[in-house]
Amino acid sequence: MPRRSIFLFAGACCAIAIALATVTVVVVTGRDRAQAVAEGTATGQPAVGGPFQLVNQDGQAVDQTMLDGRWSLVFFGFTYCPDFCPTTLTSLEATRTLLGSAADDLQIVFVSIDPERDTPRALKDYLSSDGFPPGVIGLTGTPEQVADAAKVYRAYFQKVGDGEDYTMNHSLTVYLMGPDGQFRSALGHDLGPERSAQLIQRVMARG
Repeated sequence: MPRRSIFLFAGACCAIAIALATVTVVVVTGRDRAQAVAEGTATGQPAVGGPFQLVNQDGQAVDQTMLDGRWSLVFFGFTYCPDFCPTTLTSLEATRTLLGSAADDLQIVFVSIDPERDTPRALKDYLSSDGFPPGVIGLTGTPEQVADAAKVYRAYFQKVGDGEDYTMNHSLTVYLMGPDGQFRSALGHDLGPERSAQLIQRVMARG
C-alpha cells in the first residue's frame, strides 16, 4: 500500500477512535448526571422535598420534621380517587410486607391534593378502611399549604370539572425519603411490590 494511503488510513482510524471516545464520554457523563439528579446529588441538594406546613388526620399541625429519623414513602393523591390511589396504597402494603423487618423503620405518608373534600376526619376514615396499610399518615391543609407541599415535591395536580362530581388529575410517583428527611429515590407507580422492595433495600443499604 502506498505510504500516502497508509497515512490516510491511519488518520481515519485515529479520527474514528477520537469520535467514539467523545461519544462514550458524553453518554457516560449524561447517564451519571441523570443518576445524580435522580438521587439528589448533582448539586448536593435534594432533587425533591423540602419545607411544608400541613395537618395530619388527627388535626395536628405537622411540618417536614415528621420525616426525620425514619424512612418515608411519600405519595400524593386524594380519597375520591377511583383507582390509582387505592391501588398504590395496597401495593405499598405489599411492598412493606416483602421488606420484612426492614419495614419496621418505614412510614407511609399520604398527602391529599384535594383539601376541599379531604378534611382530617375524611382522611382518617379513608385510611382506616379495610385493605389499606395500617399506620398510614394522612396529610392535608389549606389549598395554599397543599400547593406549596406539592411544589417542593414536584408533584403535579389539577382539578377537573365543577360541582360535587369534580375529580383530580395528579402525578403517581412515590418518593422515598431518608431518615434525614432528604430525597433518596422515586418509585414509579407501575414498578410493582417486588421491584419496589428491591429498590428500597438497595437504597437503605447505602444509607
